[in-house]
Parts: sequence; structure tokens; C-alpha cells
Amino acid sequence: MQDTDTTKYIIHSKIKADGIVERPDVVGAIFGQTEGLLGNDLDLRELQKTGRIGRIEVNIKSTSGKSNGTIDIPSSLDKTETAVLAASLETIDRIGPCIANIEITKIEDIRASKRQHIVSRAKHILTEMFDENIPESQEITDEVKQAVRVKEMVFLGKDNIPCGPNVMDSDAIIVVEGRADVLNLLRYGIKNSVAVGGTNVPQAVVDICKNKKVTAFTDGDRGGELIIKELLQVAEIDFIARA
Repeated sequence: MQDTDTTKYIIHSKIKADGIVERPDVVGAIFGQTEGLLGNDLDLRELQKTGRIGRIEVNIKSTSGKSNGTIDIPSSLDKTETAVLAASLETIDRIGPCIANIEITKIEDIRASKRQHIVSRAKHILTEMFDENIPESQEITDEVKQAVRVKEMVFLGKDNIPCGPNVMDSDAIIVVEGRADVLNLLRYGIKNSVAVGGTNVPQAVVDICKNKKVTAFTDGDRGGELIIKELLQVAEIDFIARA
């Protein structure tokens, strides 16, 4: 669709026409009705000749005597020039004999998309293609490192209770309120927490508290207070911490 080596942005737009039109009609209207509108520097034909915009992609369908579709234009212009070019498309009001309307829906920053892909791919590579001895890196982002730790969360018993991977083997555990608390502790490398998921403490949590040093860690609100009260009734709790 475009030369990805030079493309910075893609102008995405939608088109409506009160009649049946096809791709050549749309492309012709774009070139014809913007010609001379913005001067030679932003003339579409000249921009395409010099490779500063790519091939205009038009996908259009006609039903019940009306046409609807999309137009995508790759641009290697700067941000301001791309915005001006995009705005000029909205001045097109006819395609062939048909009244038409073009509306810009999005300006996609290709470089931002590439950066997002890099982060996503780095997460996959780090979690799937390295052994447990994850090497230190200069500036592989905290986001990637945290993603690795978050993937370590496991689920306990038939109720799928969220917990850290070391809960079963550790001599001491931390009982927290919910899944988000387990995730937060994993982000900081704490892998021996388990969530109660509310004031109704699951039997699996009661069982796992036996023969371990147990710290209950809850919020300082009413919900946290109720969880502490129930834990003290049904489980063996050694320490209590309130946020």
C-alpha cells in the first residue's frame, strides 16, 4: 500500500456519495478538486510524482443507489503539511455527478505504530525466547520487565484464586484483597501473595494459611476492615497491615 521506509503518516477518511461511484471516479475527484487549491508545494500530482505521498487506496461499495467507503493516503510530509492535505480532502463535495462527502477519521502515525509493535514484540521475545535467567539490559523498558512478572501470576483451586507463583512453597505469605493487589506485588518481585477476592474468604485461602506465617494486607477502608474480621475468624493470621 505504501513505501514503509519513508511513510510517516496515513490519512484515513470515509466517503459517502448519493449515487453509484467507483474507485476511478473517487481518485479523479481527489486530484481534480484539490488541484491548485494549496499551491504547487502541496499539489497532489506533484507530491505523488516526487514520492512524498503514496498510492491513494480507495475501497468503496454501492448499495441501494448510494456509495460508502474509505480512502487511505500514505504521507511522508511533516505533521503540519499532512494535516493541511487531509483538511483539503474535506472540501470535495462532488464525485462525478453525485453529491459526496469526505470526512477525515484518523491520522495514523506510522512511527508510533512501529514503537507499539516493538514493545509488544519485545514482551513476547522476553517471555517466550529467554530462559529463567533474564539478562539485565540497558534500557529495555520497565513496561517489558513488569509484563514478565505479571505473566507469573497463577490461579489456586477450583475458584481460580489469583496468587503469586511462590505461595505454595513459601513459609510466609501475604493475603491481599484482590487480583490487582497480587499484580502490583508481582511488579515489585513479591511472589508469595494470594487474593481473597472479597469478604467471603475462599476455603482454599483458609487451607493455605495453615502452617505458614501469614500477613493480612488490606486497604484502610470499611471493606478492608470486614476482610480482616473474617480472616481472623476463619484463618490463622500472624500479622495485620492496613494501607
